[in-house]
Amino acid sequence: MEPIENRSDIRSKVIAASPDRVFDALRDPARVAKWWGPAGFTNTIHKYEFVSGGIWLLTMHGPDGKDYPNESRFTRIVPDQLFEIEHLNGHHFVLTLELRPHPQGTTVAWRQTFDTEEHYNRIAAFVATANEQNLERLAVEVGQAYPPPRGPNAITG
Repeated sequence: MEPIENRSDIRSKVIAASPDRVFDALRDPARVAKWWGPAGFTNTIHKYEFVSGGIWLLTMHGPDGKDYPNESRFTRIVPDQLFEIEHLNGHHFVLTLELRPHPQGTTVAWRQTFDTEEHYNRIAAFVATANEQNLERLAVEVGQAYPPPRGPNAITG
């Protein structure tokens, strides 16, 4: 099999909140619907069984007016540390989000891995932009739910 690094979009973002607060935005389907997908997309979540082996069904509504049905399966969930899905329809991939404590909050390590380099390379430019937008939208959602503390002695939670 081809090396994982050659068939994956890998990126990270520091979010100014603790891992448990970031994880809250991953486990709650109402919150996921607000940040999931590239800029301009909205979501309808039909099923969200947030356990290993659970099914996630959603429709992404594109800014072009088209609907994009998605089916995924949760493969690994570790509270406050890891969120992983296998996307089952359309483009097949495994998406892993690792949450790592960081002095300024949480590093979200994002890795979207496709079956082959050829598949990844065909859509790499779109995937890179979409994933960066996903991380930005996640950071906004976490920030709206948990505004950062203010003042010189503020402690982030």
